[in-house]
Amino acid sequence: MTSDTGIDPTAAPSGTGCVECDTTGGWWFHLRRCAACGHVGCCDSSPGQHATGHYRATGHPVVQSFEPGEDWFWDYATDEVRPSGPDLAPPRSHPGDQPSPGPAGRVPEDWADTLRR
Repeated sequence: MTSDTGIDPTAAPSGTGCVECDTTGGWWFHLRRCAACGHVGCCDSSPGQHATGHYRATGHPVVQSFEPGEDWFWDYATDEVRPSGPDLAPPRSHPGDQPSPGPAGRVPEDWADTLRR
C-alpha cells in the first residue's frame, strides 16, 4: 500500500523500458520509475516525457531513477530531488546491457539533436 509519502516499496516495475514508448515504437533517453505503482516512463529530456505524463494523469508524485547505479528520487509535487528513499522492489534499474538512450534499434541517428531541454 502506498504511504503518505507517495511511495509503495512493494510495487514492482512495469517492465524494463518506458511503457508508452514500447507501445508506440518510440525511444527514450533515461528512465524513471513511479515509486507509488512501479510504472516505468521516460524522462523529461526524452521526446515522450512519459514519466511526467504519468504524474499528471495519476497524481503519483515520486519517481526514482531507473538507470543502473542511480538511486535518487524526484518529487514532482515539490519539484525537488530526494537524495534517498526506501529500497523499492527489484529490479532497481533497467538491465545493464540495455543502452541509454534506448532501446537498441529504435534510437534515431540524430537522437542528441531531438532531446528536450
